[in-house]
Amino acid sequence: MDRMRGPGRPARGWRRLLARDPGQADLARRRFRLGSGPAQAAIEAAERAYVSGFNAALAGEPGTIEALPPDRRPFAYEGAGAACTVLDLLTLARGRRLRDLLDGPAGRHSHAVHLGAGRGYALLRLRPLRGASRAHPLLRWLAVDGYGFQRGLDGTDRMVGERTMPDLLTRAHCATFDQGLGRLLWYHDGAAPDGVAAAIAGYPAGRRADLWSGVGFAATHIGGAEPAELARLAEHAGADGFRAHLAQGCAFAAAARAQAGSLPGHVARAAPVLAGAAADEAASWADRALLALGHDPRTHDDFRAWQADTRRSWSRRRR
Repeated sequence: MDRMRGPGRPARGWRRLLARDPGQADLARRRFRLGSGPAQAAIEAAERAYVSGFNAALAGEPGTIEALPPDRRPFAYEGAGAACTVLDLLTLARGRRLRDLLDGPAGRHSHAVHLGAGRGYALLRLRPLRGASRAHPLLRWLAVDGYGFQRGLDGTDRMVGERTMPDLLTRAHCATFDQGLGRLLWYHDGAAPDGVAAAIAGYPAGRRADLWSGVGFAATHIGGAEPAELARLAEHAGADGFRAHLAQGCAFAAAARAQAGSLPGHVARAAPVLAGAAADEAASWADRALLALGHDPRTHDDFRAWQADTRRSWSRRRR
């Protein structure tokens, strides 16, 4: 199997027009500050897997993603979530393909699929005001996170350089958008703590908490930084007053990775630095906070409570 081109056969018919070029994973083309070494390798490997998953779902073969190494599958399922969302929107399928994906091979990657759904909305220049109609009632808020990531990726000059916020109508959407934009900053500045912190410092104070949360997720989920660099990142977040948000993002990433069935080495190394606890303990904070919301959490207030309770676990751990 050619991992650069993605698993499975290519899409046919009109779907071929939607296929992603594997060259799009080369973020240097977008003038990102990738540098070289482990950071560039980790970031570009994640985007290559995303493209592979997108094209596999486009061809109707998302199950072939299981042929990828376990560490790359979450990113590939993110791509599959984006492709299914694009197809659902174009064919007015009301989220059927996305639901089938979640009910099938992507069942253990629900976080990634919902992030990908938001990227699909952004690719079509549509706002994910409700998310996919059949998406998880709480995790659908992650679609706004994915939307923020993709909008930042496609409009870096405006979203990062000019710090523009799209017209998302509600404050709730803007906050979650910034989490995705924070994840994008980890890509944009090549996992360099000083560069990421400097980028966040350029945003208004009211946006920086969510940006730091997104950075914590990306630094844990993707990797690319050594423990000493992660410690530097934590120092920057603490100096900015958002150390708990960085830890919460880390905990969410650890929970997503644990649900997927594996905790890669870079996750195990990041959690003690960013969350002050082993990866499985950090993941348990997010899991317990989710259970505490009851049987049917769905609102943005519920989503924010999930985050806040996870931050409280980090605060108690530090006492």
